[in-house]
Amino acid sequence: MRNQSTILNYIDNAWQESVTSNLLDVTNPATGEVLSRVPLSPSEEVNAAAATATTAFEAWRRTPPVERIQYLFKLKNLLEENIDDIAKTITLECGKTLSEAKGEMRRAIENVEVACGIPTLMQGTNLEDIATGIDEFMIRQPIGVCAVIAPFNFPGMITFWFLPYAIACGNTYIVKPSEKVPLTMQKIFRLLEQTGLPQGVVNLVNGGQETVNTILEHPDIQAISFVGSTPTAKAVYAKAAAHGKRVQCQGGAKNPLIILPDADPEFTVNATADSAFGCAGQRCLAASLAIAVGGARNWFPRAISDIATDRIVGNGLDENVQMGPVITPESKKRIEGLIQNGIDAGARVLVDGRFPKIQGGDNGNFIRPTVLSELEPQGEIAKTEIFGPVLGLIHVDNIDAAISLINSGKYGNMACLFTSNGRSARKFRYEAHIGNIGINIGVAAPMAFFPFSGWKDSFFGDLHGQSWDAVDFFTQKKVVVERWN
Repeated sequence: MRNQSTILNYIDNAWQESVTSNLLDVTNPATGEVLSRVPLSPSEEVNAAAATATTAFEAWRRTPPVERIQYLFKLKNLLEENIDDIAKTITLECGKTLSEAKGEMRRAIENVEVACGIPTLMQGTNLEDIATGIDEFMIRQPIGVCAVIAPFNFPGMITFWFLPYAIACGNTYIVKPSEKVPLTMQKIFRLLEQTGLPQGVVNLVNGGQETVNTILEHPDIQAISFVGSTPTAKAVYAKAAAHGKRVQCQGGAKNPLIILPDADPEFTVNATADSAFGCAGQRCLAASLAIAVGGARNWFPRAISDIATDRIVGNGLDENVQMGPVITPESKKRIEGLIQNGIDAGARVLVDGRFPKIQGGDNGNFIRPTVLSELEPQGEIAKTEIFGPVLGLIHVDNIDAAISLINSGKYGNMACLFTSNGRSARKFRYEAHIGNIGINIGVAAPMAFFPFSGWKDSFFGDLHGQSWDAVDFFTQKKVVVERWN
């Protein structure tokens, strides 16, 4: 066993052990090994973090933006220097491969880089002589204490959709990591500590339901960012909004890929496999439906089945492994149950990834890539977010039917089209009711200088994470109308 020391909170620039005796094991999903223990921090520790963040806010908001971003420049360099170590920690507690973990941290670093542009991004507007001798201008000001409630599947990256923008805009911040994967933020906060950020600007509180509820209800916390399942996103959005907070909640997804007959077969199949089975399907941009249009049915099912069968599954620390485990035994059981539900409803199994034999993985949460064909378009398996390495196949006759099927769904996170026809591509991006669109792209993940979009039940709020949406979310606009006699 590795070091099983208890995870610490970071409040008022000090590492603190929680007073609670309510602890959960943090386990390696590939081995079942206990890595550490995480406290389910009580309300008083959230209150302490909010108090110190509130105190720190007045001085931090008066710090010039050009000075605030100097800490982010330092953080960017520290993240670069420690990326391999952080990636290994992500793999240990989350299960994804080292290359996936390192790619995750690259995206985190990109957001730090973009947030370093706050002196430009945060600028307001002005107009002279709106009436004779009267000028009007708009300025942006920070809103106060903000918090993120982060998910398990990207323990390093997702917090960085929000945190660097929040503090660069002059807010103070509280991070609540997923209790399943708290180790990554322990390392990242050690680096934040090294930047010399002033006391109370960033805080870390580990915990579960009580911790979350206290964050959502706390009167001094002004804005909440959340990423997770749709039912939880709805609940978080409703509760935080009821307590007068700004809220942005990224929910679940059922991401479809449309394969037209004129798509490049080899490229399309490889991109689909990476999308559906990368990170063991545990990402909000994972493909979970492939819609073969017309003649694509003649080649796509066999090709995706072959590549799914050949995918190397195992411990993500092994550089030859292409896919790691799912996060918990409960997740594995749930995914296997959904596969069986699909089979019972009439789906044809092309590749069955249940009950695999993985060398050295007897105690791991492993499922191999699974491919189910002939799904009923309105059936449960075609509509439910599986959040695992399962790809369902549907056949339709034309692109209009494919777009209609996509638009009938309740989710709107991502949809992608594979084609060599520009007219089809334009039709798709114009008509699809989806927030993130890919054309000959398997994972349409926006770069940090674009917002991470999402529509319908995939997002609750008005402003998304990253880029200018993050700047708008973490600032409030003040309009000044001014005349001097």
